Amino acid sequence: MAEATPERSRLVVLAGPTAVGKGTVAACVRNSHPEIWISVSVTTRAPRPGEIDGVHYHFITEAEFDEMVANDGLLEWAVVHGAARYGTPRARVEERLTAGQPALLEIDLQGARQVRERMPDALMVFLKPPSWEELVRRLVGRGTEGPEERERRLATARVELEAEDEFDVTIVNTNVESACQELVDLF
Repeated sequence: MAEATPERSRLVVLAGPTAVGKGTVAACVRNSHPEIWISVSVTTRAPRPGEIDGVHYHFITEAEFDEMVANDGLLEWAVVHGAARYGTPRARVEERLTAGQPALLEIDLQGARQVRERMPDALMVFLKPPSWEELVRRLVGRGTEGPEERERRLATARVELEAEDEFDVTIVNTNVESACQELVDLF
């Protein structure tokens, strides 16, 4: 790997529309490449079935989130799908980068734009579905949202797909293992 600025060579931001498989690809990276640190976001939403605090997200209160925002403790944050807030704890990312460890942020489009402004040398990666129909199938198939929430997420996904040109690299998530390897190769 050619050495560039520390953020460029060490920080990769993965974003894309809802249900594209960002979490699944990040989990593949976590399982197959433990040398790559993956940031765990904070969120004010309740855990979904099977989610573990500190592994999938740090589930925090609205007041705790407000405190982090007020103290500039978040590298990025956003209100997602009109409801819950999500963010990336700044100190944890900076600690890993300072230690020279490769770091991956798996975040939404709003957050990626904020990271681009705050850390312009980060490599921005857009994860794209192979087709719109496949994205819909994945969202419906996971069964974690009701019909109204699904429609809201699909409307957001249409807008998010139009942001592909804002990113440095696009990976089409046709197959989790190949998308994972393409992402790892960027480090």
